[in-house]
Amino acid sequence: MDAIRAIEAEQLKAEPGDFRIGDTVRVHFKIVEGKTERVQVFEGIVIARKRSGLNETFTVRKISYGVGVERIFPLHSPKIVKVVRVREGRVRRSKLYYLRGRTGKAAKVTQLIRRKRAAVVPETGTVETESSAAEPAGRPEK
Repeated sequence: MDAIRAIEAEQLKAEPGDFRIGDTVRVHFKIVEGKTERVQVFEGIVIARKRSGLNETFTVRKISYGVGVERIFPLHSPKIVKVVRVREGRVRRSKLYYLRGRTGKAAKVTQLIRRKRAAVVPETGTVETESSAAEPAGRPEK
């Protein structure tokens, strides 16, 4: 069994993407059409994540011309170029299959709004927010 795990470890992506259930994501994946290869984008809400390791998959649902479209992506597939989180969703379920029966505004997931935390700088004793601490120090203020 160790040989199988070693082969699976080689196939795992180093950074598969930072997203959770309820997040709106944009999945960039490769499509082969004849001899050409292009990247197509699928944007929707993540309604499920299943399994673990190399077999992990996630399901993305979007509404296209009034029809719900779901697509299941293998997380560690070489065909997936990148997964970008567009918006964080606030949910209390691990599977959002109930969205299948809803239409319009009822099918929306509320957005998760994170508060900025104040951090005290030990050298000066001043309070800075995360956004101001991330700015370069040599930049003049207006």
